[in-house]
Amino acid sequence: MAYNYDKLYRETPDALGTPSPEITAFFTGLKAQGLHVLDAGCGQGRDALFIARLGHRVTGVDLSPHGIRDMLDAAAKEGLDITGAAADLTTWEPDKDYDVLLFDRTLHMLAAPDRRAVLTRCLPHLRPGGWVLISDEKPNLEDFRRIFAADPKGWHTEQDSHGLLLMKRA
Repeated sequence: MAYNYDKLYRETPDALGTPSPEITAFFTGLKAQGLHVLDAGCGQGRDALFIARLGHRVTGVDLSPHGIRDMLDAAAKEGLDITGAAADLTTWEPDKDYDVLLFDRTLHMLAAPDRRAVLTRCLPHLRPGGWVLISDEKPNLEDFRRIFAADPKGWHTEQDSHGLLLMKRA
């Protein structure tokens, strides 16, 4: 990782603040409970903790062991259903299926081939009718749109603006 997030998380509680309004709006608008959510690049769990408080089961993956530790400590104190893995997303393999794949300001941290590979590797682990929520740099979204367009499973664009891409699997 170019920036040392592990050092930041070790030294700064809640280093990245609260979830963005777009993330909170999506998850508070869901009618379903108990969804399985992958938070890829979860850091200290700003999104994962919020999502789990709404009654969902979250798996957080991040390169930073300190970030994962902070997230799991906070989840344990609140009795939240969160699991975590300190792993490099460029080599990590999902071992189960999810209802939501969340990439909140994560993929832009990777080189273009790696971010395409991570997204492509995760998509087969999304259940039918599930969502992919990507918050990223606007220039990267075109790459992601091409990946969805090439996937034969079929996708519906629910939002595509201001650096946010929300796709629903058919």
